[in-house]
Amino acid sequence: MIQNDKPAPSRRKFLGNLTKAGLFGAATLAPGARTAAAAVSNAVPEAAPAAEAHAFLCQPYLQHPMPDGMTVMWLSNKPTYSWVEYGETEALGSKAQHSNAGVVDSYNTLHKIRLSHLKPGTTYHYRVHSKEIAEFQPYKLTYGDTLVSEIYSFTTPALKPTEVSWLVINDIHDRPQSIPHLTGLNKDPYDFVFFNGDVFDYQEDEKQIIDHLLAPAGKAFASNKPFIFTRGNHETRGKYRRELANYFDGEYIFDRTWGPVHFTVLDTGEDKPDDHPVYAGIVSFDEYRRQQAETLKKIVATPAFKKAKFRVVMMHIPHYYSGDWHGPMHCREMFAETFDKSGIDLFIAGHTHKMGIYQPVKGQHSYPIVIGGGPKDGNRTLIKVKATEKDLQLVMLKDDGSEFGKVELKSKR
Repeated sequence: MIQNDKPAPSRRKFLGNLTKAGLFGAATLAPGARTAAAAVSNAVPEAAPAAEAHAFLCQPYLQHPMPDGMTVMWLSNKPTYSWVEYGETEALGSKAQHSNAGVVDSYNTLHKIRLSHLKPGTTYHYRVHSKEIAEFQPYKLTYGDTLVSEIYSFTTPALKPTEVSWLVINDIHDRPQSIPHLTGLNKDPYDFVFFNGDVFDYQEDEKQIIDHLLAPAGKAFASNKPFIFTRGNHETRGKYRRELANYFDGEYIFDRTWGPVHFTVLDTGEDKPDDHPVYAGIVSFDEYRRQQAETLKKIVATPAFKKAKFRVVMMHIPHYYSGDWHGPMHCREMFAETFDKSGIDLFIAGHTHKMGIYQPVKGQHSYPIVIGGGPKDGNRTLIKVKATEKDLQLVMLKDDGSEFGKVELKSKR
């Protein structure tokens, strides 16, 4: 809905009036051209295009869930000053905005506002506001219309939850209809959705990110349930690849404990050698993976990792069952030994477009490897995982809702 702070401005007028004499000097026109000139000069000019209406480009979407906070993000088509109203009831009552060094975020179209000091395990209601800045001069600021969303809700994670449930989607490759379809297959409660790479074919512009991820995810679930995103090899391609991270609140590489599960998420980079001609000398993924290998060694040495009832690793390129291309083999070289020595319990990946559940193999991997399918109809998958203090259950669904396979684990700790 739109609340009008002032009357809508008049339509923009064309600059100047083009006269017959100015466009078609009679002395310079050939005789046969004069009829056409007269026709043009006597034609009724087209109306100036209406100014684009102020609008949200997607519903708000939730990021970075923590027991005491949640990030709300959204986009508008015009520069604005934006804020979030929120509260434990639909009456709301609190306001959040983002500022840095005394300056409140404004005159931007991508909005990221952190709701802090929240209560664990509590349901909050919220709505977002974007107030157009029609003119921004050093000593004069003029506001336009204010957009106000409907009221949504979310629940913060408990401080010490005894269980966690999540959904995994991978390799939909610029097929936005797959997001509501796959999440719609789930009928059980869940805490978040994890996008495990190759949501896109490459990164072209902001519109692609909105149309193929943020808008369909918002309509399907993301205004009420958070999602977490890590790159696949296709998200490292295209002229807009560096900007992609701006649309999320989090890192491509991280670790976190949620209830009985310790999550380790890695960013596997490209699948070809760095010196492959298609990269034109402007990638360095081997060194990037080497750095992550050192980070991984530090993660598995932490008390949080060691004490977790279940240790789960999620990354896009699997280090087994993915052929002998450079990317999978380098991932194996960098990560496999640490995975085995540290005793991870479950590994979830994508990339191959071939759904598979592979049980432990002595001398290779001591944990189940689960690889989601995609992207074509009939080959897409939804992975559902639920863990308690004692059990972890994973079910992989085909896109017709039938079960492909499952993993059932008992806690070793």
